[in-house]
Amino acid sequence: MRLKGRRIGFALTGSFCTLKEVVGHIAKLIEEGAEVIPIVSREVATTDTRFGTAAHWKSTLQELTGNAVIDSIVTAEPIGPKKLLDLLVVAPCTGNTLAKLANAITDGPVLMAIKAQLRNQRPVVLAIATNDGLGMNARNLGVLLNAKNIYMVPFGQDNPKEKPNSLVARMDLLLDTILYALEGKQIQPIVISYPNAS
Repeated sequence: MRLKGRRIGFALTGSFCTLKEVVGHIAKLIEEGAEVIPIVSREVATTDTRFGTAAHWKSTLQELTGNAVIDSIVTAEPIGPKKLLDLLVVAPCTGNTLAKLANAITDGPVLMAIKAQLRNQRPVVLAIATNDGLGMNARNLGVLLNAKNIYMVPFGQDNPKEKPNSLVARMDLLLDTILYALEGKQIQPIVISYPNAS
């Protein structure tokens, strides 16, 4: 129960192919004693895909965590003044979210949650999943690697032959990253080999 008594926000953005895996990691945080507050981007809240409907993901998150899903700027904003979270996870963190965060754009519930958390100088953990992490988004990644109170789940190239700019976090290292971040430390190394990368 390494997270007993901790309240963790868990924000999901629109890398839809990774949502099923991410939900499994939320369950692990709960098993470790955390209270998890689910947060979804507008895209997750409203988009039906071959990976599941918006209603499915929202109901799954609410049932798993026992907490209402934060899905608007209005419901995310109190995270700041009420100091609701010990730590905020963004997983998956898309390239779009990465770029907006690096450029101080707050136009949705996940970005508002991040802004609110950083206002309190509390940790934010990013688990990136982006096809342009080594392309146009590389500069934004660089900005965030040097930002105070932002911690990265270690990441690598998931498919360097077919998608050479793609970077994906090693979700199996999420819990360890959280434990380090709660102590104000970045888990190392940050850039690692990705299993089964072709």
